[in-house]
Amino acid sequence: MPVESGSSAASRQAKQKRKSHSLSIRRTNSTEQERAGLQREILEGQDSKLPLPLRTNLLDLFGQIEREFENLYIENIELRREIETLNDRLTAEGQTFDGGDMTKGALKAKASHSTSQLSQKLKTTYKASTSKIVSSFKATTSRAVCQLVKEYVGHRDGIWDLSVTRTLPVVLGTASADHSAMLWSIETGKCLLKYVGHAGSVNSIKFHPTEQMALTASGDQTAHIWRFMVQLPAPQSVADITTPCDDDVDFSDKDEADGDGDGPNECPSVRTAATTLRSHQGVVIAADWLVGGKQAVTASWDRTANLYDVETSELVHSLTGHDQELTHCCTHPTQRLVVTSSRDTTFRLWDFRDPSIHSVNVFQGHTDTVTSAVFTVGDNVVSGSDDRTVKVWDLKNMRSPIATIRTDSAVNRISVSVNQRIIALPHDNRQVRLFDMSGVRLARLPRSNRQGHRRMVCCSTWCEDNPSCNLFSCGFDRQAIGWNINIPALLQEK
Repeated sequence: MPVESGSSAASRQAKQKRKSHSLSIRRTNSTEQERAGLQREILEGQDSKLPLPLRTNLLDLFGQIEREFENLYIENIELRREIETLNDRLTAEGQTFDGGDMTKGALKAKASHSTSQLSQKLKTTYKASTSKIVSSFKATTSRAVCQLVKEYVGHRDGIWDLSVTRTLPVVLGTASADHSAMLWSIETGKCLLKYVGHAGSVNSIKFHPTEQMALTASGDQTAHIWRFMVQLPAPQSVADITTPCDDDVDFSDKDEADGDGDGPNECPSVRTAATTLRSHQGVVIAADWLVGGKQAVTASWDRTANLYDVETSELVHSLTGHDQELTHCCTHPTQRLVVTSSRDTTFRLWDFRDPSIHSVNVFQGHTDTVTSAVFTVGDNVVSGSDDRTVKVWDLKNMRSPIATIRTDSAVNRISVSVNQRIIALPHDNRQVRLFDMSGVRLARLPRSNRQGHRRMVCCSTWCEDNPSCNLFSCGFDRQAIGWNINIPALLQEK
């Protein structure tokens, strides 16, 4: 019987090993293909409203994610092995000096010290690299604190807009789809006055800068200016709910049922407007006072914005140029500037500072409806859009935004804090998030089955003169909520 030489036997074993390895690879690929086919068959057999191509595409995407994590896991294991091998090698080199003289002992001590330093450096680098993924899921230790102070319940339909008076007494105003506007005591949450002069949904409310007058825009194609006089009731002690603005809150929808609530207490009503602003051929979606309060601007679904004289109610200018319906308008607090936003994905800046020249600038940068654009104290405009972004613009450089905030839901009527320069973002997904002007997220207002909005949040507004309640939000759950927001200075600096 012939006997194989050592070299030929080793060669045959190597060939068999390569052959078995190639078979293993083919078997693995085949197994992955069979598993993918089996998963597709399971998906086809499941009852789902999603189209099959979309479900298949989702399956492929999740498979790619799984493979990426698998590659990261394998690289992690290899890195651990390399570190352990290097540590063993360095340790062995340090032990070769055993049994030598004092000089060699000194060299050994030096080598051991270098070994420990290198080992510690490798471990530190490894921990730093692997902790990046984990740290991205952890919350920061410095937290903003949000305190739900009061809920204002009484409207019989969703609340589109809210505002705070600029004169004493300071009250909260809400505009609702139930054809009414209400004035509320901020401290007690009681309704003080109800305006019922509109024949359609009340879409916005703004207060005169120096007088007790309100400007409301409505779906009845008009804007009304009406006077009010209210007396604040005695404040009552209410047990407040303090909650950190955390992401780990309960999002249970246990209390999703719509309720009419207890309704407002009996309060006086105003049925007649002091001035009615007409001339629009569509829904008037928003209105605001120009600086000084002698003129008012309205925005309509007829694609125009109109500038009126308040005393005579005459039309001064008709601002045309938008290609689709307008969604919002806002005036500068100290200058004769107006910004209008539209469904045509743009917002326009109208300059009335020079009586002889009325210039207009178009801001482009959003890919969907611009739901609102508001001025800040400086030379900035902040715009929010249904494309789930908020952009901060410099009036001196309109080509590109200086900051962009990307979110996971459409953004509605935003507001900017004057003192702290914080942007409050109300979302379609019932959330309200706070960002600074650089685009850094500061907090998210808590929402659970016990507090917060249960429907789309339509608008937010700040009231920084009130120490107990400095932010208000409203939504289609028929309520407005007053919050106390405390942002640590360290968190704002970040």
